[in-house]
This record gives sequence, structure tokens and C-alpha cells, in this order.
Amino acid sequence: MRRPVEAANAADYPPNIQAILKRPAAASAHLGQQLREIDADEGWVKIGYTLSDAHFNRYGAIHGGVIACVMDDVVATAAGLVAQWGEIAPTLEMKVSYLNQAAAGAHTGEARVVKRGKTILFLEGTLQNEAGKTIATASATIMISALKR
Repeated sequence: MRRPVEAANAADYPPNIQAILKRPAAASAHLGQQLREIDADEGWVKIGYTLSDAHFNRYGAIHGGVIACVMDDVVATAAGLVAQWGEIAPTLEMKVSYLNQAAAGAHTGEARVVKRGKTILFLEGTLQNEAGKTIATASATIMISALKR
């Protein structure tokens, strides 16, 4: 069941969402990450990103590497919904298709688990601007593994 993410209910969410709410990653914070909705049963997330001129390439558009970073962030968050405490969801490979140029402003990433194996997950994601135009799509392979200290 899809439900909004609210910091006040952090204890009710899967471990990866609890961890994000407790201590956001610096890279995710730089992207203006805002968790919006999750469905832990389906392995689906919706995340807002606020991109600015700090994310521009030399031509005045959002840098393709920034878009790839956003896509990795959203698919890894979806994958992490199946992880337990002490497990991480590293990306093994990811393909990003750039469909439209991105400008500064609000963007929304969505990702879902397409197929789940014992430790390997296959995911798909999209990134849209605030007008609903698709900026990029991604497919990724992610592994659930124990965090090595």
C-alpha cells in the first residue's frame, strides 16, 4: 500500500527509510532529496529532488552526472525497502537514458523493483520535472548485502 513518508512516523518505516530520515546522506541532501511516498510491499518509492544552478553543466542545464546520481539515489532507495538492519543495497550496474534536458527546479523520481531474487534486484526508475515531462529513465541491478564495518 502506498503511503506518504512523514518524519514523525519514522519508526513505522523499513530500516532504510528510518536511516534516511535519521541521517540523510550528504549527496542526497545536495540533491535536495525529499522522501514523499513508499510502498514497501511493492518495492516502490517516490522522491522529490530540488535541483539548482549548483547542479548545472557549463551550458546551463542540469549535468548528466547529476541526473545519473538522482537515478541511482531513487533506485537504491526502492531496493533498500527489502533490506534489513545491517544490510545495504549497492548498485551493481545502471543504465540511464536521457530523454530531455533538465532545468533548475523541482523534480520527482520514482522507482520500483521489477524482479527480486534472493540477493539481486532488478529495478526501473523515472525522473520527471514539475510539468510532468520525463527527463530520464533508468534500469539497474542492485544487490542486498551485509554492511562491512
